[in-house]
Amino acid sequence: MKETIDALRREIAAALSDAKNGEDLKNFFAKYLGKAGSITALMKELGKYPKEERPAVGKLVNEFRDAVMTDFKAKEEEVARAELAAKYASEQTDITMPAKRRTRGGLHPTTLVREELCNAFTGMGFTVYEGREIEDDYHNFTALNTPKDHPARDKQDTFYIGEDIVLRTHTSPGQIHCLETMKPPFKVVMPGRVFRCDDDATHTPMFHQMEGLVIDKNLSLCDLQGLLDTLAKSMFTPDTRTRFRPSYFPFTEPSVEVDVSCCECGGTGCRLCKGTGWIEILGGGVVNRRVIANCGLDPDEWSGLAFGAGLERIAMLKYGVNNIHILYDGDQDILRQFRK
Repeated sequence: MKETIDALRREIAAALSDAKNGEDLKNFFAKYLGKAGSITALMKELGKYPKEERPAVGKLVNEFRDAVMTDFKAKEEEVARAELAAKYASEQTDITMPAKRRTRGGLHPTTLVREELCNAFTGMGFTVYEGREIEDDYHNFTALNTPKDHPARDKQDTFYIGEDIVLRTHTSPGQIHCLETMKPPFKVVMPGRVFRCDDDATHTPMFHQMEGLVIDKNLSLCDLQGLLDTLAKSMFTPDTRTRFRPSYFPFTEPSVEVDVSCCECGGTGCRLCKGTGWIEILGGGVVNRRVIANCGLDPDEWSGLAFGAGLERIAMLKYGVNNIHILYDGDQDILRQFRK
């Protein structure tokens, strides 16, 4: 047994000297000190010796095991100190180096326009109403006097998530919810996301609108023009002018398209306004009598003004963006230009 222990002692000394890290020590322990290790195997051989020799042999093996364990723990502490020193060295900070600067975030151009519009309208006494993005057919189409055969109801124009459930195609359903729940007179604006099956340089499947609704007595297009003229001057420059052109929307009668004088050339004509001096910015009109009646109000007593604008379109005009996808491609070099 003594010869076996001496040979194993030399092997263990070499193996322990070669251990460089915790993984090496783990393998060492399993090979020599574990349940299936070489030293444990020596204890199992005691049965081969005569009964009177077993105490001396057992003592020899135990002393050998204790010595190996002492050496192992010493090596374990040495490796732990080395690993800790290496970790400290790798994590060392050079306090003379310049600090890393964190880039400040900023609001998205569409959000900037939304906040600017909300501030302008609340300053004129409007309430901000947050509508829901998933609507039923009644609030999105029927109550707004949209016929069953209107192209907007087709699946190539509208995202249907159920037979009569859609992703709202405009913020106009908010008009119906307000008419059903608010007591007139009132003034409200409804900003939010809308969804349509459309995608090109000036359209995306998801975009933002802001709808406005005024319910009072004896309202006319003159009131709408004064309101929108004030808004245009607030959004662009004090010299901005507005004009109305006849149009058609199912939920307003009469309906108009609203143009503003070109913010690039001031109305003299340029590439942006295609030489006309005017840029279309939103649509509106006097609320259709049927819409008012659909919501339980007397159209002979109450009248309304409605208007809606695409926030991305205003942002593109205001900031000189020529492709709507630039606003949503996530290019930080572009978006940080809008940071206040």
